[in-house]
Amino acid sequence: MVLYKDGKVYLKIVYWGMAGSGKTTILKTLYTLTKENKKEIVPIGNLQIIQKESGATLYFDRGLFQSTKQRQVYYRVFTVAGQTSFSPLRIKIFNRDEDKTDAVIFVADSQTKYLEDNVESLLELKSIAGERLINEIPLIVMLNKQDLKHIINSDNFIQVLKNEKLWYSPKNKLHIWNPLIYDTCALYEHQKDIYRSFHECCRRTALYQIYGDGKAPLEGDFSDPSLLIS
Repeated sequence: MVLYKDGKVYLKIVYWGMAGSGKTTILKTLYTLTKENKKEIVPIGNLQIIQKESGATLYFDRGLFQSTKQRQVYYRVFTVAGQTSFSPLRIKIFNRDEDKTDAVIFVADSQTKYLEDNVESLLELKSIAGERLINEIPLIVMLNKQDLKHIINSDNFIQVLKNEKLWYSPKNKLHIWNPLIYDTCALYEHQKDIYRSFHECCRRTALYQIYGDGKAPLEGDFSDPSLLIS
């Protein structure tokens, strides 16, 4: 749910996915990319990383980012702990009263051996978000760890989305808001499409709010990537 405070607009984006899919590494790489390079979205302050000694997320991570072209617009970015035991906390972070999620970036571990775990995580997200997913909450998918062997591709995951009714045919007006799927690598030295996927999520979130009043806008051509550059 969009927050308005002192003339500023705060949009909430959540990175969601199974344990070990790379959400924290993605956020760290995103922070470094936007801090050290001239990007249209930049970090404000430092990241808050809450993790175990093993590096696994403990509770959540979060950071604040600001648009350089629309300086009143801020993006509050969270990652959720993927372990099964943290399900109640994930629900709280996602659906907190008066602070509901505006957009989701689903992070899948691309290794074929984890396909079922990815589907289980997606099912939990679908259960929590309900009919709001895609209809009111933009969904971006990252097939992470594409640098490894034995991985799934976008066609594989599109079938998963179709099975869960999160992929629309061209006859459906929501077809233009089908999730974009990015093949990613989260490691900074080999990073791929970390900023690009985040930027598209921010763009879609703004479009939903400005042209759809918090829902997927169905009239007009929103395919131009330069439209409402953040």
